[in-house]
Amino acid sequence: MSDNDLDLDELGPADTPPHPGDDTGEKTASDLAPIFDVPVSISAVLGRATMSVSQLLQLNSGSVLELDRRVGEAIDIYVNNRLVARGEVVIVDERLGVTMTEIIKDGDTQS
Repeated sequence: MSDNDLDLDELGPADTPPHPGDDTGEKTASDLAPIFDVPVSISAVLGRATMSVSQLLQLNSGSVLELDRRVGEAIDIYVNNRLVARGEVVIVDERLGVTMTEIIKDGDTQS
């Protein structure tokens, strides 16, 4: 497990009910259970390009679309259209994947 992975056991024992009046603010894994099945949309953005409709209509199979990123530059990872991380493209069992290299803190959206 890497340093960035969250171990739900670290949140506290799930079977220990909170004491009435206990205002410690500690959360347990069972407190998060209601959100485990909430669907989210995840996007890994390799880059962006801007073009006119006429340029778009001229694209065909084999056309090259130049993006605003360089080879080796981190890609942006969005969850529900919100930038949450940056990462690198990897190949896993002949499929493309993304490994997160940087978690974006709230409001930190520098490129």
